[in-house]
Amino acid sequence: MLNTHAALIYGMVLTSAADKDMTDNELRVIGDIVRTLPVFRDFSIDDLPKVASACVELLDEGLDKAIALIDASLSPRLKETAYAIACDVAAADGPLGQEELRLLELMRHGLKIDRLTAAAIERGTRARFTVA
Repeated sequence: MLNTHAALIYGMVLTSAADKDMTDNELRVIGDIVRTLPVFRDFSIDDLPKVASACVELLDEGLDKAIALIDASLSPRLKETAYAIACDVAAADGPLGQEELRLLELMRHGLKIDRLTAAAIERGTRARFTVA
């Protein structure tokens, strides 16, 4: 089991790594989320690189295992938060590629987020990341 902070960070790192290119924009969004969201209030930003590295190592064991670990580590009310912040990381670079879309689909199913809730979360992300 992971602690809550690690589980949320793992979801963001998985999303960023989905296309095998963790961009500066995605890493910036992850840092911004960890610095500003209330759920991370008692998390030290200095621990972020260590937690992210542990997630990358876990990927060697498979994506399904990583998502199952995130699911098992989060309370039901934080699973929507995990999906929402994963969507934000995916949107950091503009239009989503097939790898990111597939990862979000796997995460949605793994976290048991119903389709209507997922659509609302995705629409909120689209609204926040739309550029003129």
